[in-house]
Amino acid sequence: MLKVENLRKSFGGVVATSDVSIDFPAGSLSAVIGPNGAGKTTFFNLISGGLQPDSGRILLDGEDIVGLPSSEIVRKGIGRAFQVAKLFKSLTVEESLRGALQSPLGRSLQMHGRFPTDDTRDRAHKVMEQLGLQHKADIISGNLSHGDQKLLDIALALVLNPKVLLLDEPVAGMGPEERTQMIDTVYALWKKGGLTVVLIEHDMEIVFRISQHIHVLSYGKLLAHGNPEQIRNNPAVIEAYLGTPKEARA
Repeated sequence: MLKVENLRKSFGGVVATSDVSIDFPAGSLSAVIGPNGAGKTTFFNLISGGLQPDSGRILLDGEDIVGLPSSEIVRKGIGRAFQVAKLFKSLTVEESLRGALQSPLGRSLQMHGRFPTDDTRDRAHKVMEQLGLQHKADIISGNLSHGDQKLLDIALALVLNPKVLLLDEPVAGMGPEERTQMIDTVYALWKKGGLTVVLIEHDMEIVFRISQHIHVLSYGKLLAHGNPEQIRNNPAVIEAYLGTPKEARA
C-alpha cells in the first residue's frame, strides 16, 4: 500500500531523515514514535508532499509519488490531519466539509462557484456521523472545542475518501476524557473503514493499546520496528525513548 524506501532529507548540515525505509501494509494501523527532533513530522511532510526528499522513493500502490504536488498526492489517496488543526474557521462544520470536497486542494478556500448539492451534502453528513459531529453541522468551526476542532481536521482529510490517513498527534492538547474519546473514534474509524492509518503519537499508552506496528525514529534514523510487545521490550528503544522497562509499561 504505502512504502518508503531509503528516504533522506537534510536541512543544511542537519539530517532530519536518514535513509528511512518503512512498509505500511494495506489496512494496517501503525504508529511512528520517537523523541522530539527525531524527524517524525518531517517524515509526514515528505509523504504528504509538503517537503521534497533529497533522495529515496515514496510508493503508493506501487507508484512513486515523489515530486508530485500536495494536491495531486491528496487525489492519489493520502489524507492528513495536523497536530494543530487547519480549519476554515469562519465556516460551519458542514460548509467546511462540503467546501473541501469541491476545493482542488482539499483545504483551500479557492472553490469553484457555489457549494455542490446532493452528492457532497451526503458525503459530508456521512463523515460527520462517523466522527460524531452530526449534531454540530451548523456550528462555526472556530467556535468548536479543541477536541471537536481536531475531529473536524480529521474529517477534512476523511471526506476526500483517502486510502491512507496520516494523523499527527491526534490527542495533543486534550484532557483525559477527550483523549479517550478521540482515540476510540480513531480506532473505530480504522476498524470500520479499511483505511491504512499511520499516526504520530507521544502517548505510549495509546500507542501500545491500538497499534499493530510501531516504527521508532531517533535522530532521523529508523531505530526499531515491530509489534507493541517487541518495541516495549527493545533495549535500544528503552534507552533512547521509553526509559526503564517499568516506565515503558506505565
